[in-house]
Amino acid sequence: MGCELLDGRPVARALRERALGELTRFRNVYGQNPGLAIVLIGEDPSAHAYRAAICKVAESVGIYTDVLALAADSSQERVNALIDQLNARPDIHGFVVLQPLPPHLSRVEIADRIDPLKDIDGITTFNAGRLFHDDRDVLAPSTPAGGMALLKHYDVPLAGQHAVVVGRSPVVGKPMAALLLAANATVTICHSRTRNLGAFTRQADIVVAAIGRAGAITGDMLKPGATVLDFGVNFVGGQMVGDVDADSVLPVAGRLTPVPGGTGRVTTIVLVRNVIKAGTLQYSQQQQASRRQPAT
Repeated sequence: MGCELLDGRPVARALRERALGELTRFRNVYGQNPGLAIVLIGEDPSAHAYRAAICKVAESVGIYTDVLALAADSSQERVNALIDQLNARPDIHGFVVLQPLPPHLSRVEIADRIDPLKDIDGITTFNAGRLFHDDRDVLAPSTPAGGMALLKHYDVPLAGQHAVVVGRSPVVGKPMAALLLAANATVTICHSRTRNLGAFTRQADIVVAAIGRAGAITGDMLKPGATVLDFGVNFVGGQMVGDVDADSVLPVAGRLTPVPGGTGRVTTIVLVRNVIKAGTLQYSQQQQASRRQPAT
């Protein structure tokens, strides 16, 4: 039996259809279109490419989008002020500050400046904590949440399975581990300092590659039939490749997400759906606050 490629395109299409239904309900209930803001700092090509992808998907489902660009030498104070403005704007229900950031800016300071209810990529400390507490209302980071949606679409069993997450970044590796734990998988986290990485990955039913190095996971590091989820985005000889050496992995793995065409296609629509979810949470909180006010 050959390796099944977990194509992200049908998953993204299915999630887009759900988003259209959610958007219709949002408009009917709240009488407003949800708004998305994208903050770009500098001229990084990958950030601009992601901005274009987000705008395309958001516009395809009818979400209002505002792109705000700052120069690469913008001060921390200038970025903080823009975040404060977006936190206060009633027409913006969620926003994202695209990575990578210029080196003089603090990722942590920017993340925790964002209103958690508008944090559509789940980067605030508050939302990260809620994720590890299995909070169903949390705005989960779009990349790992997209990976989970992909696994669900293809009916990949998770409960009781051993998942090895290779990578510990706060935007992919760690939240992916939390989501897998919530799905009752047994999770091991490995990283760049892990000794004898293959000894861990060969035990895994599911391997998540999110280490940021082309070809880091090879076929001899896998148990036959394993499911391999590749979040890597690397460029070798002008070609996009993942963290998985596909040529050696394909004869061994049972399932593999291709790069390109796998997890990346799902990430963007998950981010856009989070705008609708964020707006719904904001209106719900406002309604709860109004009910708590004493009658006059």
